[in-house]
Parts: sequence; C-alpha cells; structure tokens
Amino acid sequence: MTIERMDSNHRMSKIVKHNGTIYLCGQTSGTEEAPSIEEQTKICLSKIESLLSDAGSSADKLLSVTIYLRDMKDFAAMNAVWDAWIAPFGKPARACVEARLARPELLVEFTVVAAQ
Repeated sequence: MTIERMDSNHRMSKIVKHNGTIYLCGQTSGTEEAPSIEEQTKICLSKIESLLSDAGSSADKLLSVTIYLRDMKDFAAMNAVWDAWIAPFGKPARACVEARLARPELLVEFTVVAAQ
C-alpha cells in the first residue's frame, strides 16, 4: 500500500494519493480581498481544479465534496456558483454544513475526494 503526499508542510499535505483516490486539504479563498461568497467560492473551485490537475485528476472525477459555510444564509449564492461550475461534470456526493471557519473573513471552505 503506497501513500503519496504532495506539497507538504509541517502541518499537512495539500494532496494525498492512496489506492487511486485523491484527497485534497480544505480549500478556502485564502484572502481578505474576496469579500463576497460568490468570489470566495470561485477562488476555491479554481484552486480545486489546479490541485486535481497537479494530482493527475480533474473535476469530472470528483467522488465527494464537503462544503463548510460560515453562515447558511450564503447557501443559495454559493450554490449558484457551484451549479455553474459543476454543470459539465459528473455530480459528486455532497454535503454542506454551517461551521465556524479558521478566520472570520473566510465564508466558505471545500474538502474534496476524487478518483485519480
């Protein structure tokens, strides 16, 4: 059994590959310059696409996505961006929960599992 960890630091790996499955660390906008939920969601999805590409995968191989919202009032706006982005791909299993995120300016975070 081989586990490959990519882009690791002292705390985590951005990508972990095991048995043909790819696990991404939580993706946030990482910036205070994207104040809206729509902009933060777009940044997160762009990061996800880039990391999946680095891992030898793509958004059409998503298996599961968990979305953490700071406030469920943003659910519809986040979904509008998500729906436009996911439209050409197979739809993954998905959960969305309200959660306190690491910093107050963060409105959304995504965790992803994909096939290789």
